[in-house]
Amino acid sequence: MPVRISKLELLAHTLDVTGGGRVLRSVRTWNGVLILNYHRIGDPANSPFDHDLWSASVVDFERQIGFLAKNFDVIGLSDLEHSLNQPRGQFVMLTFDDGYRDNYSAAFPILKSHGVSATFFIATGFIDCPRAPAWDELAWMLRTTTAASIAANEWLPSSVSLAESDRQRTFSRLLSVYKSLGFELTEPYLDFLADVLGTGRCPLSLAHDQWMTWDMLREMQAGGMTFGGHTVDHPILANATSDQQDWEVGECRRRLIEELGQPIDAFSYPNGQRGDFNEFTRAALRHYDYRWAFGFFGGYCPPGYADHFALCRRGIETEIDLARFRAITTLPQLFS
Repeated sequence: MPVRISKLELLAHTLDVTGGGRVLRSVRTWNGVLILNYHRIGDPANSPFDHDLWSASVVDFERQIGFLAKNFDVIGLSDLEHSLNQPRGQFVMLTFDDGYRDNYSAAFPILKSHGVSATFFIATGFIDCPRAPAWDELAWMLRTTTAASIAANEWLPSSVSLAESDRQRTFSRLLSVYKSLGFELTEPYLDFLADVLGTGRCPLSLAHDQWMTWDMLREMQAGGMTFGGHTVDHPILANATSDQQDWEVGECRRRLIEELGQPIDAFSYPNGQRGDFNEFTRAALRHYDYRWAFGFFGGYCPPGYADHFALCRRGIETEIDLARFRAITTLPQLFS
């Protein structure tokens, strides 16, 4: 079966092959701040967890950072306010979410070798008490189960196939249900799936080495990296009460300051879509003296971008090859 390629992918490769991208970069077709977001770096092939969390291989990440360092002004968190207020300039900011250990073992050495900084948004509960987050636990359950299907039930109005050919679609459906649930229902939902799939909950031992340690974060901080909050337990904040949101936002900041010894004024929303945070979230951010909050809904920030609690970020994923990556940074108004 022939591989289908989208018009944007075709354009990206055409710009790369013909040299059109290089010409566009020389004339600067955009101004502002393009914020890129990563989760994991490396090869997911042998992992029992969610393969969609990997953003790039080590080789691809090295190429991406080298390209950015050569062609753009790669800024750190401390440069963000100044950069947003510049009428001209192409600024790129690098961010990571969650706190996976490969951020330290794979990404950090590459960032250092190119002399650029990144901001890492940490879900502190995963550092303090390592465990599999919902997306990884669901992926593990589906890889471990011997069940053939899930019958319709109180969580799923119709049956779900567990055939190998349906696993990715099933994973997306189960995760979507999880993300729609109120704060108090997420654990009962995972308990139900663990029972009906016959797997039990993911053993803590499997996730222990998945996360960075506080010592690793302190080493990265000494090496020029910066950090921000990403809640304690990574809930969809809009699904939580105002008190629950206040605790997630405030306790995360408290732990980061306690361990890293520096002010924390940046935050990224778990999941990061526009419906995943609300006015209660913004109120908590203001209360705890955050200055910046980052979404995950694409786009870039043009000069003078005013909503500092809804900064645009463009996610990077493994299927984005170097040609597409170059297109994203050359024409973010089209590709981001």
